[in-house]
Amino acid sequence: MNERDVIARLRRIATDPAARGLADDAALLDGFVITHDTIAEGVHFLPFDPPASIGWKLVAVNLSDLAAKGAAPRAALLSMAIGDPDWDEAFLDGIEAACESYGIALIGGDTIALPPGAPRVLGLTALGEAGERTPARSGGKPGDRLWLVGTLGDSAAGLALLRAEPKASGPLVDHYRRPVPLLAAGKALASEACAMMDVSDGLLLDLDRLCEASGCGADIDLDALPLSRAFIAERGQHRKARLFAATGGDDYALLAALPAAVDPFSLSLPNPTTMAVIGTLAEAGGIRLADAAGPVELPETLGYEHHRF
Repeated sequence: MNERDVIARLRRIATDPAARGLADDAALLDGFVITHDTIAEGVHFLPFDPPASIGWKLVAVNLSDLAAKGAAPRAALLSMAIGDPDWDEAFLDGIEAACESYGIALIGGDTIALPPGAPRVLGLTALGEAGERTPARSGGKPGDRLWLVGTLGDSAAGLALLRAEPKASGPLVDHYRRPVPLLAAGKALASEACAMMDVSDGLLLDLDRLCEASGCGADIDLDALPLSRAFIAERGQHRKARLFAATGGDDYALLAALPAAVDPFSLSLPNPTTMAVIGTLAEAGGIRLADAAGPVELPETLGYEHHRF
Protein backbone atom coordinates (compact mmCIF):
# COMPACT_ATOMS: atom_id res chain seq x y z
CA MET A 1 0.00 0.00 0.00
CA ASN A 2 1.21 3.51 -0.73
CA GLU A 3 0.34 6.61 1.30
CA ARG A 4 -2.89 7.28 -0.61
CA ASP A 5 -4.03 3.67 -0.18
CA VAL A 6 -3.45 3.79 3.57
CA ILE A 7 -5.34 7.08 3.96
CA ALA A 8 -8.23 5.74 1.87
CA ARG A 9 -8.42 2.68 4.14
CA LEU A 10 -8.26 4.81 7.29
CA ARG A 11 -11.24 6.88 6.15
CA ARG A 12 -13.42 3.88 6.96
CA ILE A 13 -12.33 4.27 10.59
CA ALA A 14 -11.92 8.05 10.92
CA THR A 15 -15.60 8.90 10.63
CA ASP A 16 -15.84 11.53 13.38
CA PRO A 17 -16.39 15.05 11.99
CA ALA A 18 -13.21 16.15 13.76
CA ALA A 19 -11.20 14.11 11.23
CA ARG A 20 -12.47 16.23 8.33
CA GLY A 21 -12.55 13.11 6.19
CA LEU A 22 -8.74 12.83 6.48
CA ALA A 23 -8.63 15.31 3.61
CA ASP A 24 -6.88 18.01 5.63
CA ASP A 25 -3.61 18.78 7.39
CA ALA A 26 -5.09 18.46 10.85
CA ALA A 27 -8.13 17.55 12.92
CA LEU A 28 -10.47 20.11 14.47
CA LEU A 29 -11.86 19.03 17.86
CA ASP A 30 -13.62 21.17 20.47
CA GLY A 31 -11.81 24.36 19.50
CA PHE A 32 -8.41 22.74 19.07
CA VAL A 33 -6.49 22.04 15.89
CA ILE A 34 -4.58 18.76 16.35
CA THR A 35 -1.83 17.42 14.11
CA HIS A 36 0.83 14.74 14.21
CA ASP A 37 4.02 14.31 12.18
CA THR A 38 6.61 11.55 12.25
CA ILE A 39 10.15 11.95 10.97
CA ALA A 40 12.45 9.03 10.22
CA GLU A 41 16.18 8.73 9.70
CA GLY A 42 17.02 8.29 6.04
CA VAL A 43 13.63 9.69 4.97
CA HIS A 44 13.24 13.10 6.64
CA PHE A 45 16.75 13.65 7.97
CA LEU A 46 20.26 12.40 7.24
CA PRO A 47 22.14 10.18 9.70
CA PHE A 48 24.80 12.88 10.13
CA ASP A 49 22.41 15.80 10.63
CA PRO A 50 23.01 17.52 14.00
CA PRO A 51 20.55 16.03 16.50
CA ALA A 52 19.58 19.46 17.85
CA SER A 53 18.45 20.49 14.37
CA ILE A 54 16.39 17.30 14.11
CA GLY A 55 14.63 18.14 17.36
CA TRP A 56 13.94 21.65 16.12
CA LYS A 57 12.64 20.32 12.80
CA LEU A 58 10.27 17.86 14.45
CA VAL A 59 8.56 20.69 16.33
CA ALA A 60 8.63 23.09 13.38
CA VAL A 61 7.00 20.75 10.86
CA ASN A 62 4.09 20.19 13.21
CA LEU A 63 3.71 23.91 13.84
CA SER A 64 3.64 24.44 10.08
CA ASP A 65 0.43 22.36 9.99
CA LEU A 66 -1.01 24.60 12.71
CA ALA A 67 0.04 27.67 10.73
CA ALA A 68 -1.91 26.39 7.73
CA LYS A 69 -5.05 26.34 9.89
CA GLY A 70 -4.46 29.74 11.47
CA ALA A 71 -4.07 28.13 14.90
CA ALA A 72 -2.04 29.34 17.88
CA PRO A 73 0.37 26.69 19.26
CA ARG A 74 -0.46 25.53 22.76
CA ALA A 75 0.93 22.07 23.61
CA ALA A 76 2.75 19.02 22.27
CA LEU A 77 3.32 15.33 23.01
CA LEU A 78 6.62 13.72 22.01
CA SER A 79 7.21 10.18 20.79
CA MET A 80 10.92 9.38 21.02
CA ALA A 81 13.08 6.37 20.23
CA ILE A 82 16.01 6.47 22.65
CA GLY A 83 19.50 5.14 22.03
CA ASP A 84 22.78 7.03 22.26
CA PRO A 85 22.68 9.27 25.37
CA ASP A 86 24.69 12.12 23.81
CA TRP A 87 22.55 12.12 20.66
CA ASP A 88 19.35 12.01 22.72
CA GLU A 89 20.48 14.92 24.91
CA ALA A 90 21.30 17.11 21.92
CA PHE A 91 18.02 16.16 20.22
CA LEU A 92 16.09 17.21 23.32
CA ASP A 93 18.02 20.49 23.35
CA GLY A 94 16.54 21.14 19.90
CA ILE A 95 13.05 20.21 21.08
CA GLU A 96 13.41 22.55 24.05
CA ALA A 97 14.70 25.44 21.92
CA ALA A 98 11.80 25.16 19.47
CA CYS A 99 9.19 24.86 22.22
CA GLU A 100 10.58 27.95 23.96
CA SER A 101 10.80 29.90 20.69
CA TYR A 102 7.17 29.27 19.78
CA GLY A 103 5.63 29.20 23.25
CA ILE A 104 4.44 25.61 23.09
CA ALA A 105 4.26 23.44 26.23
CA LEU A 106 5.47 19.84 26.19
CA ILE A 107 2.81 17.97 28.18
CA GLY A 108 3.60 14.28 27.63
CA GLY A 109 4.34 11.56 25.11
CA ASP A 110 6.09 8.19 24.98
CA THR A 111 9.61 6.74 24.80
CA ILE A 112 10.79 3.44 23.39
CA ALA A 113 14.17 1.81 22.76
CA LEU A 114 14.99 0.39 19.32
CA PRO A 115 17.47 -2.40 18.54
CA PRO A 116 21.06 -1.18 18.01
CA GLY A 117 21.56 0.18 14.50
CA ALA A 118 17.85 0.64 13.78
CA PRO A 119 16.96 3.96 12.08
CA ARG A 120 15.57 6.54 14.46
CA VAL A 121 11.84 7.25 14.22
CA LEU A 122 10.50 10.28 16.09
CA GLY A 123 7.01 11.76 16.35
CA LEU A 124 5.24 14.77 17.77
CA THR A 125 1.58 15.65 18.25
CA ALA A 126 0.86 19.38 18.36
CA LEU A 127 -2.28 21.08 19.63
CA GLY A 128 -3.22 24.62 18.69
CA GLU A 129 -6.07 26.87 19.68
CA ALA A 130 -8.32 27.41 16.67
CA GLY A 131 -9.11 30.94 15.55
CA GLU A 132 -12.46 32.26 14.31
CA ARG A 133 -11.95 30.38 11.02
CA THR A 134 -10.04 27.17 10.37
CA PRO A 135 -9.63 26.84 6.60
CA ALA A 136 -9.59 23.31 5.23
CA ARG A 137 -8.14 22.08 1.97
CA SER A 138 -11.65 21.54 0.66
CA GLY A 139 -13.00 25.09 0.45
CA GLY A 140 -11.39 26.26 -2.77
CA LYS A 141 -13.55 27.41 -5.70
CA PRO A 142 -12.87 28.05 -9.39
CA GLY A 143 -11.65 31.61 -9.77
CA ASP A 144 -9.84 31.73 -6.42
CA ARG A 145 -6.32 33.05 -6.70
CA LEU A 146 -3.54 30.80 -5.41
CA TRP A 147 -1.06 32.58 -3.17
CA LEU A 148 2.26 31.11 -2.03
CA VAL A 149 3.75 32.44 1.20
CA GLY A 150 7.46 31.78 1.54
CA THR A 151 9.88 30.43 -1.04
CA LEU A 152 10.25 27.09 -2.79
CA GLY A 153 13.18 24.78 -3.36
CA ASP A 154 15.57 25.95 -0.65
CA SER A 155 15.29 22.83 1.47
CA ALA A 156 15.58 20.41 -1.46
CA ALA A 157 18.61 22.31 -2.72
CA GLY A 158 20.15 22.22 0.77
CA LEU A 159 19.57 18.48 1.00
CA ALA A 160 21.25 17.99 -2.38
CA LEU A 161 24.27 19.96 -1.16
CA LEU A 162 24.54 17.80 1.97
CA ARG A 163 24.26 14.57 0.00
CA ALA A 164 27.16 15.74 -2.16
CA GLU A 165 29.18 17.13 0.77
CA PRO A 166 28.15 16.28 4.35
CA LYS A 167 30.01 19.34 5.67
CA ALA A 168 28.13 21.76 3.41
CA SER A 169 26.72 24.88 5.05
CA GLY A 170 24.89 28.07 4.17
CA PRO A 171 21.30 29.34 3.95
CA LEU A 172 20.01 26.43 1.87
CA VAL A 173 21.32 23.89 4.37
CA ASP A 174 19.93 25.99 7.21
CA HIS A 175 16.49 26.00 5.57
CA TYR A 176 16.57 22.21 5.24
CA ARG A 177 17.68 21.65 8.83
CA ARG A 178 15.76 24.39 10.65
CA PRO A 179 12.52 25.30 8.89
CA VAL A 180 10.52 28.24 10.22
CA PRO A 181 6.74 27.75 10.56
CA LEU A 182 4.83 30.74 9.17
CA LEU A 183 2.47 31.08 12.12
CA ALA A 184 1.77 34.81 11.97
CA ALA A 185 1.10 34.75 8.22
CA GLY A 186 -1.16 31.72 8.61
CA LYS A 187 -3.18 33.41 11.32
CA ALA A 188 -3.65 36.53 9.16
CA LEU A 189 -4.65 34.58 6.04
CA ALA A 190 -7.04 32.22 7.83
CA SER A 191 -9.60 35.01 8.14
CA GLU A 192 -10.01 35.18 4.34
CA ALA A 193 -8.69 31.91 2.88
CA CYS A 194 -11.19 29.61 1.20
CA ALA A 195 -8.62 26.79 1.45
CA MET A 196 -5.14 26.65 2.92
CA MET A 197 -2.41 24.08 3.61
CA ASP A 198 1.31 24.00 4.14
CA VAL A 199 3.66 22.84 1.40
CA SER A 200 5.64 19.94 2.82
CA ASP A 201 5.79 17.24 0.14
CA GLY A 202 6.27 19.51 -2.88
CA LEU A 203 4.12 22.30 -4.25
CA LEU A 204 2.64 20.30 -7.14
CA LEU A 205 1.79 17.26 -5.04
CA ASP A 206 0.27 19.33 -2.24
CA LEU A 207 -1.63 21.47 -4.75
CA ASP A 208 -2.97 18.26 -6.29
CA ARG A 209 -4.29 17.31 -2.84
CA LEU A 210 -5.93 20.71 -2.38
CA CYS A 211 -7.51 20.47 -5.82
CA GLU A 212 -8.79 16.96 -5.13
CA ALA A 213 -10.32 18.04 -1.80
CA SER A 214 -11.90 21.14 -3.38
CA GLY A 215 -13.05 19.45 -6.58
CA CYS A 216 -11.05 21.90 -8.71
CA GLY A 217 -8.26 22.07 -11.23
CA ALA A 218 -5.50 24.70 -11.26
CA ASP A 219 -3.53 26.85 -13.68
CA ILE A 220 -0.01 27.59 -12.44
CA ASP A 221 2.54 30.09 -13.75
CA LEU A 222 6.00 28.59 -13.18
CA ASP A 223 7.61 31.98 -13.68
CA ALA A 224 5.67 33.31 -10.68
CA LEU A 225 7.06 30.81 -8.16
CA PRO A 226 8.98 32.71 -5.47
CA LEU A 227 12.63 31.65 -5.31
CA SER A 228 15.22 32.87 -2.84
CA ARG A 229 18.47 34.53 -3.86
CA ALA A 230 20.37 31.60 -2.41
CA PHE A 231 18.38 29.13 -4.51
CA ILE A 232 18.85 31.15 -7.70
CA ALA A 233 22.59 31.41 -7.04
CA GLU A 234 22.83 27.63 -6.60
CA ARG A 235 20.28 26.33 -9.12
CA GLY A 236 19.29 29.22 -11.38
CA GLN A 237 15.74 30.22 -12.28
CA HIS A 238 15.21 28.48 -15.61
CA ARG A 239 12.40 26.00 -16.25
CA LYS A 240 14.32 22.99 -14.95
CA ALA A 241 15.23 24.81 -11.73
CA ARG A 242 11.64 25.91 -11.19
CA LEU A 243 10.32 22.39 -11.70
CA PHE A 244 12.91 21.20 -9.15
CA ALA A 245 11.63 23.83 -6.72
CA ALA A 246 7.99 22.91 -7.37
CA THR A 247 8.53 19.22 -6.59
CA GLY A 248 11.36 19.20 -4.03
CA GLY A 249 9.41 19.22 -0.76
CA ASP A 250 10.29 20.23 2.81
CA ASP A 251 9.49 23.86 2.01
CA TYR A 252 6.96 24.55 4.81
CA ALA A 253 5.58 27.45 2.81
CA LEU A 254 1.84 28.15 2.87
CA LEU A 255 -0.49 27.67 -0.08
CA ALA A 256 -3.73 29.66 0.18
CA ALA A 257 -6.74 29.96 -2.12
CA LEU A 258 -8.23 33.44 -1.73
CA PRO A 259 -11.20 35.04 -3.48
CA ALA A 260 -10.05 37.22 -6.36
CA ALA A 261 -11.39 40.33 -4.61
CA VAL A 262 -9.19 39.81 -1.53
CA ASP A 263 -5.85 41.61 -1.34
CA PRO A 264 -3.83 39.71 1.30
CA PHE A 265 -1.39 42.61 1.63
CA SER A 266 -4.23 44.50 3.31
CA LEU A 267 -4.19 41.91 6.11
CA SER A 268 -2.01 42.01 9.22
CA LEU A 269 0.91 40.13 7.70
CA PRO A 270 4.29 40.16 9.46
CA ASN A 271 6.97 42.33 7.89
CA PRO A 272 8.65 41.16 5.76
CA THR A 273 6.47 38.47 4.15
CA THR A 274 7.44 36.86 0.86
CA MET A 275 4.17 36.25 -0.98
CA ALA A 276 3.18 35.83 -4.62
CA VAL A 277 0.20 34.87 -6.77
CA ILE A 278 1.22 31.68 -8.57
CA GLY A 279 -2.04 30.84 -10.37
CA THR A 280 -5.76 30.28 -10.02
CA LEU A 281 -8.14 27.47 -9.23
CA ALA A 282 -10.18 26.34 -12.21
CA GLU A 283 -12.91 23.90 -13.08
CA ALA A 284 -11.91 20.25 -12.58
CA GLY A 285 -9.30 19.13 -15.07
CA GLY A 286 -6.07 18.64 -13.17
CA ILE A 287 -3.08 20.94 -12.84
CA ARG A 288 -1.87 22.85 -15.88
CA LEU A 289 1.59 24.45 -15.92
CA ALA A 290 2.89 27.22 -18.13
CA ASP A 291 5.73 29.74 -18.29
CA ALA A 292 6.69 32.54 -20.64
CA ALA A 293 7.61 29.99 -23.32
CA GLY A 294 4.20 28.30 -23.25
CA PRO A 295 2.62 25.17 -21.72
CA VAL A 296 4.83 22.96 -19.55
CA GLU A 297 4.27 19.22 -19.22
CA LEU A 298 3.65 18.02 -15.69
CA PRO A 299 6.67 16.14 -14.31
CA GLU A 300 6.26 12.42 -13.73
CA THR A 301 6.78 12.93 -10.00
CA LEU A 302 4.85 15.81 -8.41
CA GLY A 303 6.60 15.60 -5.04
CA TYR A 304 7.50 13.20 -2.27
CA GLU A 305 4.93 10.50 -1.58
CA HIS A 306 5.61 7.66 0.82
CA HIS A 307 5.70 4.18 -0.69
CA ARG A 308 6.55 0.84 0.80
CA PHE A 309 10.23 -0.01 0.18
